[in-house]
Amino acid sequence: MSETLSPREVFLKLLEGITTGRFTELAQLYAEDAVVETVFQPVGPRRFEGRAVLAERFHEVGVQTPLELRASNVVVRETDDPEVVVAEFDYHVLHRTTGRSFESANVQILRVRDGLIVHSRDYHDHLALAVAGGNLPQLVAALEDK
Repeated sequence: MSETLSPREVFLKLLEGITTGRFTELAQLYAEDAVVETVFQPVGPRRFEGRAVLAERFHEVGVQTPLELRASNVVVRETDDPEVVVAEFDYHVLHRTTGRSFESANVQILRVRDGLIVHSRDYHDHLALAVAGGNLPQLVAALEDK
């Protein structure tokens, strides 16, 4: 019988999968009915429900992303709820298309049950990502159309 991963270990496995570009493996870290909220996403969906939806989303990101991500300053804080961790970290980002590099601050709050993520609230710097990709005008236009 294999040992169930702790919430800290699950987060670290998630971060490793993202930074090594193994996006197709990430959905395996989530429960069948998991919910992921990308709280500061300026346009588009901010809530994803279910492992199948997440698998599709991770596949799209894996195919489309021009970003190379390297994590640093990783701090995982355990809470008084044994299922919940709060992770703070920075990404050193290289945008392969534009050649721009920058740092992006991130916070994720994960609820992990039986070794699987059941809920995640993700706070990423989407504005910095838009600027680095040269997509700020499109972002502003999308926000004006709201």
